Amino acid sequence: MSAPRLGIALQGFAGLPAADVIAAAREAEARGYHTAWTGEASGADAITLSALVLGHTERLHMATGVLPVQTRTPTLLGMTTATLSRAAPGRFTLGLGLSSRTVVEHWNGLRFAPALEQMREAVTIIRAVASGERVNFEGRFYRVRNFRLTVPPPPEPPRIVLAALGPEMLELAGEIADGVLLNWIPPETVPASLAHVEAGARRAGRSLTDFELGAFIRVCTTDDGAGAREQLARDITGYVTVDVYASFFRTSGFAAEVDAVSAAWKAGDRAGAVRQISPGFLDGLGVVGDEAFCRARIDAFARAGLTMPVVVPISHEKDVRSSLMRTLRAFP
Repeated sequence: MSAPRLGIALQGFAGLPAADVIAAAREAEARGYHTAWTGEASGADAITLSALVLGHTERLHMATGVLPVQTRTPTLLGMTTATLSRAAPGRFTLGLGLSSRTVVEHWNGLRFAPALEQMREAVTIIRAVASGERVNFEGRFYRVRNFRLTVPPPPEPPRIVLAALGPEMLELAGEIADGVLLNWIPPETVPASLAHVEAGARRAGRSLTDFELGAFIRVCTTDDGAGAREQLARDITGYVTVDVYASFFRTSGFAAEVDAVSAAWKAGDRAGAVRQISPGFLDGLGVVGDEAFCRARIDAFARAGLTMPVVVPISHEKDVRSSLMRTLRAFP
C-alpha cells in the first residue's frame, strides 16, 4: 500500500458560489492535498463538481465520495468515468456506494437492494465500458447488449474505490477495486477494516501495493470547541438513525450510545437524541480543536494504516466559508 497522502472533501463548500468552490480547490492544490472528494445525496451532484474542479486545477486529483451505484446505470457511469479521465488523465477516481433506501427508493423512485452482487456487476461493466471494450453482459441486476464507446478510451484505466463499512463490502473492495473509502471510523478500528480488505485481496490473488485505504474524518479547526462539538453530535445522530451505520457503530464500541440515541429518537425527542452522543463518541469519530491538535489527530489516523485520511471540514459558524477555509488551511 502507498504512503499516506492527504485528501480534502468539498461537500461543505458545495452550497457556496462556484467561485468559492474553485478557490477552495485551487488552494487545496497549492497546499499539497492530493485528492479532492465530493459526495452526492440531495445537494450538488458529484459529477458536475468533479468536472468543475478538474477544469480549474492542474495537479489536484478528484474523486467521487461517493456516488450511489443504483441511481445511474453502469453504462452511463462508464461513459462519465471515461470522459472525465480523458479530460484530466490520471486525475479522476470513481467512488461508488450502495447508498440507502431513502436515497434510492424515496428520493429517486428506484428499487433498493443492498446486494454486493449489484456492486460487483456494476464495477465489471464500468471497467469494460471505460476501457473501450464492446460490452455484452447478462447479470442479475444489469443487462448490456453490444455497447461500445464511439470515442477513444482514456489513456490509462480509471481507478474505482468502494465505500465500505461491513466485512463483506470491505472484502469485495479488496477483491475487485482500487481502493476503499471508510466513514465515521475511529482510528482504533482501522486495522480491523484493513484485515478484511487484505482477506478479499488474498482470495483474488491480488496485491495491495497501489490500493487506497481512505477515510472521511470530520474536522473543525476552531476556537469554539463547544459549538463545533454540538454540530458534530448532530451530524453523528443523523447517521445513528440509519440501520447500517447503527450496526457499524455498535461494532466500533459505541453500542450504549446507539441504544440511547435510538430510544430518544423513536420517542420523538430529537434534541435528547443529540445529547446521548458521548464525549468518547465525539472524540473517536471527529476532530475538533486548534491547528496543532487537528494535525496531530489526523496523523494518528494515518499511523493507524490509512493511505489517505480525508479531511471533511465542518462548520457551525455563520461565516461558513471562512470557517471551512480555516480547517482546509490547517493542513498539510
